[in-house]
Amino acid sequence: MFSRAAFISWLLAVPLAAASPACRCFPSDACWPSNNVWSQFNKTIDGRLVKTVPLGVPCHAPNYNAETCEVLKDGWLLPEEHYESSSSVMAPFFANGTCDPFHPVSKPCTIGNYVQYSVNVTTPTQISKAVKFATKYNIRLVIRNTGHDYNGRSTGAGALAIWTHHLKDLELHSYKDAHYSGKAITMGAGIQGFEAYEIADANGLQVVGGECPTVGLAGGYTQGGGHSALASRYGLGADQVLKWEVIDGKGNFITATRDNKYSDIFWALSGGGAGTYGIVYSLTSKAHPGTPVSGFNLTYTNANISQDTFYRGVELYNTYLADIVDAGAMSVWYYTNTSFMISPITAPNIPVAKLVQMLKPFLNGLDKLGIEYTSTASQYDSYYSQFKDMQGTIEVGTAQYGGWLVPRSVVQKNNKALVDAYRYINENGGTFIGVGLSVAKKVSGDVYNAVLPAWREALIDTTLTTPWEWDDPALMLERQRKMTEDFIPRLRALSPDSGAYMNEGDFRQPDFQKVFYGENYAKLQKIKAKYDPNGIFYARTAVGSEAWTELENGRLCKTGN
Repeated sequence: MFSRAAFISWLLAVPLAAASPACRCFPSDACWPSNNVWSQFNKTIDGRLVKTVPLGVPCHAPNYNAETCEVLKDGWLLPEEHYESSSSVMAPFFANGTCDPFHPVSKPCTIGNYVQYSVNVTTPTQISKAVKFATKYNIRLVIRNTGHDYNGRSTGAGALAIWTHHLKDLELHSYKDAHYSGKAITMGAGIQGFEAYEIADANGLQVVGGECPTVGLAGGYTQGGGHSALASRYGLGADQVLKWEVIDGKGNFITATRDNKYSDIFWALSGGGAGTYGIVYSLTSKAHPGTPVSGFNLTYTNANISQDTFYRGVELYNTYLADIVDAGAMSVWYYTNTSFMISPITAPNIPVAKLVQMLKPFLNGLDKLGIEYTSTASQYDSYYSQFKDMQGTIEVGTAQYGGWLVPRSVVQKNNKALVDAYRYINENGGTFIGVGLSVAKKVSGDVYNAVLPAWREALIDTTLTTPWEWDDPALMLERQRKMTEDFIPRLRALSPDSGAYMNEGDFRQPDFQKVFYGENYAKLQKIKAKYDPNGIFYARTAVGSEAWTELENGRLCKTGN
């Protein structure tokens, strides 16, 4: 029996024609389809095949174009630069420095960890044929929409991507079943948050979606749970699901609801993780009546106060957080070791005067601590109006991520120790981003889904970041190590039975099965085996991903062979 190291060395040394049962076929292998085979496949999918040309090509010789490259460099940290690309990704670790504007012009631009081809799908039939093609030729398959993914699930070396970005059907309608009666929104898998928000707002409705307006709603967002500025009023994104249309691992088109014969995959897709049970074609979710929405921002710094006083302000905010979210509001706040910023509190159907009054004890406490702050409070006619005015641009490619769900009980009973842990993280190179919310059963209501149970007890969804440096891989690996081995364990020690939001968690989380899925994992494995019997779907930290290992060159191989 090979040792693990010997097995990997062997795989790298021999032609994959001999190793194909153990690994996905790679572009340099004899098993890789010829150009003619790709051409024939393209004809069967209505000419929708796209061969990857990395977005950063104009920044590297021999195709260097100074003017074009400067435009790319100026926009590279914005999602708009990437989401119309069939191959680009927004988390730089998973692009592996192969082709971006921040490496030397002389460095060759290679495909590296980008997908080899994408199918720009517009019909379920095209998706089904792509699944069958990848299965037949043992090719790694990736599901992608915008490239928004901190865990790198929308790319992969040697892969064929099913690119859902142009599935843009969008409809508002009435919906009624045994569990829900009201307005609903049906979205193609390519619909992004701002598109859903716009049509909902124009029709006097509001839709649960992410704080970044360019994130796709039907993909990893809802399938991973999905927090929202509306979460304390209506629950998570996964709590809104009424119906999925999905193509499974054999290419079958399925309509799954809570009560039909596909209720198991309905449950799994609704919070049980993306990219592993099937390819979503469309999602139908609840659309809620529009309401006025108020918002609140606040900032202070450590100027003219001690660090102890600075963190007492942080501790003070935590003590009032439960009251804020229990009123139906949601808070996003950030702090480093020098600045604290609430940006914003979103309060649907709470008049601004009531919101300010609710925050008065916190503001009085800051005054008593001698902390000088600036704040604004505003009233808006609708959620989307508040969203556009108070939710800032979220840059990409600036950080690495990890996180932990902090239960309400920890905040209420062990607040000082919690803030001490956050302070340590800030003082050692990390940044805190908090999402304060309540998605307990009394908020989510009658739902049937695979959402991580720890969400129902959480008061703070903690996201930790460390800064990204574009041309220092050794430092980036050290910062990853610190996130996995130092920062997150300090929070976990305070609530060992909690978990993390899989979409913003540490992609190196060693026991991701427990941390991201909890008690649902075994059931989710069985559902995956049922709908993906050939194991064609793989995504990092997704259910079943432990069956596969990515080698240093990105090749995907079965674990332990």
